[in-house]
Amino acid sequence: MSIQHLIRPTIKTLKPYSSARDEYKGVKGDLIFLDANENPFNNGINRYPDPQQSELKSVLSELKSVPIENILLGNGSDEVLDLLIRMFCEPTKDNVVILPPTYGMYEVLANVNAVEILKVNLSAKHFQPQTETILKAANANSKILFLCSPNNPTGNNFDTSTIEKLINSFKGIVVIDEAYIDFSNEKSWLTRLQEFPNLVVTQTLSKAYGMAGIRLGMCFASVEIIATLNKIKAPYNINELTQQKAIELLGNHSLVKYQISCLIEEKDALVKVLGDVDYVENIYPSDANFILIKVDDANKRYQQLIDSGIVIRNRTTQPLCENCLRLTIGTKAENKRLIERLQTL
Repeated sequence: MSIQHLIRPTIKTLKPYSSARDEYKGVKGDLIFLDANENPFNNGINRYPDPQQSELKSVLSELKSVPIENILLGNGSDEVLDLLIRMFCEPTKDNVVILPPTYGMYEVLANVNAVEILKVNLSAKHFQPQTETILKAANANSKILFLCSPNNPTGNNFDTSTIEKLINSFKGIVVIDEAYIDFSNEKSWLTRLQEFPNLVVTQTLSKAYGMAGIRLGMCFASVEIIATLNKIKAPYNINELTQQKAIELLGNHSLVKYQISCLIEEKDALVKVLGDVDYVENIYPSDANFILIKVDDANKRYQQLIDSGIVIRNRTTQPLCENCLRLTIGTKAENKRLIERLQTL
């Protein structure tokens, strides 16, 4: 598939902003920086950050087994998703396809960019993409298909064969949002990135890596897509403190693996308890760090938990999620308190 015909014409001809730090690449030595109108007195953050986040990308490249030239970093995954919409979708003309119930920012970002939204609900029984319905709903102006797998708020992975068919058949870009992939036994689609020129995979450090506060999202795609995204991103979109903290915490991968195993163990324990709670009508399978449950009255149970000082997410207004609550897995102590309250409601 040719990607060039999918890119907005104005983006293809765009001359990117050239930051002060982009203009002396390859120059080494004891440099005096008088180019960017910075305060020269060193306090650790007086200089602009590396616009290409080279050191951090090198760490991520090794961790994810993906070449640096296939990586773009964003101020959270939301910036990455916004950049993709701006790159491929002509306002008031093109559309994106989303599969409710799903992550709400796809719709928000499309609306912000004046891009039409085509909605095709997941299957009611297993929350899987309805392939033929999706392909029939798409048209010549359908530029991006968003797949969230594991899906938020349902927690399940999409079938590999279904995703593969959509990548091969959809005439635009397929974005697989893998925010929760580290909690899943399924392989990341990063392992197949080179097979599909129209595949984009997004991940985040906000979930399994415990860095929600620094706002760092990752985009993995072909060299062609990443090069174009680099043209339109803000020159210094990842600040120095974020880069430093990410490099520091990524150095302790064993801790991340330990925390993931703890959360999965806690999730399994919570599922067992929920099975004996009489007002819980269904517990949906989850490959994430949360559980979606169906209860007798979501609004009532949500308020009861809030009154007890426990904040969860009420998803009853979402398609296919009537009377559903989403429970994030907390620490052992937090989960114990949740369990005790659930058993006494």
